[in-house]
Amino acid sequence: MALTGEDVARFEAVRGRLEAIGYRLLGSAAEAEDAVQETFLRWQAADVERVEVPEAWLTKVLTNLCLNQLASARARREVYVGQWLPEPLLAGDPMLGPADTAEQRESVSYAVLTLMERLTPSERAVYVLREAFDYPHREIAGILDITEGASQQIFHRAKQHVADGKARTEIDEAAARRIVEEFLAAATSGRTEPLVRLLTGDAVSIGDGGGKVPARAKAFEGALAVAKFLRGLFTPGEAKRAYAGGTPEIYAWTANGGPAVVAVVDGRVIGVMCLQVTAEGIAGVRNQVNPDKLERATAVWAAAGDHGKPLFNAF
Repeated sequence: MALTGEDVARFEAVRGRLEAIGYRLLGSAAEAEDAVQETFLRWQAADVERVEVPEAWLTKVLTNLCLNQLASARARREVYVGQWLPEPLLAGDPMLGPADTAEQRESVSYAVLTLMERLTPSERAVYVLREAFDYPHREIAGILDITEGASQQIFHRAKQHVADGKARTEIDEAAARRIVEEFLAAATSGRTEPLVRLLTGDAVSIGDGGGKVPARAKAFEGALAVAKFLRGLFTPGEAKRAYAGGTPEIYAWTANGGPAVVAVVDGRVIGVMCLQVTAEGIAGVRNQVNPDKLERATAVWAAAGDHGKPLFNAF
């Protein structure tokens, strides 16, 4: 059945929300877009006149598509080259979704997206729908075809798993920039001591190159190990410039609502380093350099226009 203009408009009215849900569920903007497009095709094929609440119907279709995707994604990640990290979203990206409450901001933070990889698909779905989008358990039960009591139990279990990770500290954009500037000053000092002072004792550094860009398969653990790695990373070298395709410009930015270092070569984002900040210091350094996961970041970066002057040129 062909959709009317009104039917298309009803879908477009919730597209942004669907994309934001899909991104949180999958950790990938590209996969979220694909899931939303498939949801539209299902909408196009449905008898939409019989759909009483379009948003609920579309959310259910999207969520179940994402659940199927998560099941296959686990198998793919078992053969993924090196560490797997979510696709980062730069400030201004509409796929970040609502950010009115602390829970909504936390749910899209890079650290929590990484922690959600510990959850089962159903735990992740309940957590995202409840914590980030404030769906009542009655509606979540209908979306997932479970009981309301089961939804409450799954949410409690999922929230506990996420809470077991080190909580971050909420900061505004100005504070995020100061943190990045201080971090980069320490990283480029040529000494490990300034970095060790910024890091927590159990700090972890993870890089995702997807087998396309060099990234260590095993995480660096502990302040000293992370500091030594970062000192080496920011030490200039011809080999690094060759891999980067030029001399990167380094900017202090925000990604997924937290402080981030963005590396750009000729307008192309080649790396996004997300910093997990806690009350004790920087607990996590997650570096996304897989070019497949930076295409959207490059597009958002270009659309942002004026980025100010880079802090420095690296490598």
